[in-house]
Amino acid sequence: MSCKNSYNTKQKKELTDYLKSVNGEHVTVNDICEHFKKMGIPIGMTTIYRHLERMTEEGCVNKYIIDSNSPACFEYISANAHGDDHTCFHCKCDKCGRLIHLHSKQLEDIKKHLEEDHSFYLNSFKTVFYGICKDCMASDSDPGL
Repeated sequence: MSCKNSYNTKQKKELTDYLKSVNGEHVTVNDICEHFKKMGIPIGMTTIYRHLERMTEEGCVNKYIIDSNSPACFEYISANAHGDDHTCFHCKCDKCGRLIHLHSKQLEDIKKHLEEDHSFYLNSFKTVFYGICKDCMASDSDPGL
């Protein structure tokens, strides 16, 4: 998938380069601001939001709003990343908030079953399973489940 041609600025190039460098990861606007602050690159939060929204509209970035208690996450879409034609669910850790992509043949089968047998079209990009990630599970003897 490639982005539509649009007006490019130095800030947009910096943002795109950063997103490409963390391809496959979910980042928040705060993560991005922190990165640019550490690098000494002056890009304001409003500029970042504006570019991310445009890049989402252009198809360069996926935006995930998991719940009302979490900030939106953004993910750069490369040619080999999942797109609208692939099923992608998410897992969210209740302890650290980490968002993990979940590709599963079994869940794809459930999605297909819902569509064919119940005329219900599940939005897999908004389907989130909550639990505890392996890192939090390993660091905590009481997983709180």
